[in-house]
Amino acid sequence: MVGAHKGGDVAVIGAGLIGLAIAFELAERGAQVRVFDRGEPGRAASWAGAGMLAPYTEHIEDESVLDLCERSLGAYPEFTERVRAASGIDPHLRLNGIVHAAFDASGVGRLSAHALDLARRGVAHDVLDREQTLAFEPWLGTHVAGSLLVRGEGSIDNRRFGRALAAACDARGVSFVRDAIDLAVECDDRRVLGVRSERGFATCSIVVNAAGAWAAQLPGVPPSARPAVRPVKGQMLALAVPRGFVRHTTWVQGAYLVPRDDGRLLVGATVEDEDFDQRVTAAGIRQLLDAALSAAPALGAFSIGETWAGLRPGTPDGRPYLGATPIEGLLLATGHFRNGILLAPITAKLLASYIDGSLAPGALDAFGLARDGAPNAHRTGVV
Repeated sequence: MVGAHKGGDVAVIGAGLIGLAIAFELAERGAQVRVFDRGEPGRAASWAGAGMLAPYTEHIEDESVLDLCERSLGAYPEFTERVRAASGIDPHLRLNGIVHAAFDASGVGRLSAHALDLARRGVAHDVLDREQTLAFEPWLGTHVAGSLLVRGEGSIDNRRFGRALAAACDARGVSFVRDAIDLAVECDDRRVLGVRSERGFATCSIVVNAAGAWAAQLPGVPPSARPAVRPVKGQMLALAVPRGFVRHTTWVQGAYLVPRDDGRLLVGATVEDEDFDQRVTAAGIRQLLDAALSAAPALGAFSIGETWAGLRPGTPDGRPYLGATPIEGLLLATGHFRNGILLAPITAKLLASYIDGSLAPGALDAFGLARDGAPNAHRTGVV
């Protein structure tokens, strides 16, 4: 346990939503926080995502991860209200449910099975027939066979959320070191010493590695403290549709569609093991368009406003790395894969509580480097 650290110096490496959320939570608790990043806050995977908040839609089988996601979804309204109050920016949290559309009998059968599982968990939902589905979301193709509405899930505008978190951190006295090209952690054999960049050395008693897909690449991290994180590429596109054309985030076979208040309809996302390649490819965009147009041919009339790609931080067992490493004061908050945006509030709360000494012993054991089945990068060959 790091122990009570209120008012002390903490460095967070990585200004994505995870890093920003941790910095904001720590600052609200009285810590002095500096955030280091190679670019601008809220970019990389945090900027590239769709902002879905969907622990049940994602069909998460690992109960430890699902529990973490459920807790984070429940924390979102209060957390985003604090961020909005500090920043003056509304991140457009929308928890109006997620629609799963089916287009044949087998698809309806899968939704029925999913509905039974939701019922066992006590999750509010509605099973809709074809006519009810088309009344709910008229843009879907007339060949739709039915749908399932999972209540309480939804989305947040992740780009607005990144701007809001950065502004909230500013308002709470967090300092930023942007465009830090030569970032490195410095440690001795036992403990972390601080962070070095081309702008000098910053002494810190605690450093949080929140570098996402680059967490295993962070210079200066000893092999024993290096997480087994790999980049998993995701491509997306945005269609320019009339505002309100799509009312709810919707899952169809092979894609999801997320409406934004400005009229953009996000379509995503591929899952590709392509190392650090962030190119948008014709094959990736075709895959997304085929899925969207198969579900709703009417979407073919709209223009493509934007395409992009990002890198999610994947782990061997699908669990994030949270908390301590063998190096005293060097902590991890990475490996969230497809749920980084969803898990931002609970990650911030857990890491801040660990740092200030208020977290129960063993609370992060399931997400530590030493957990079974998740050897660190030094032993698995990740560098």
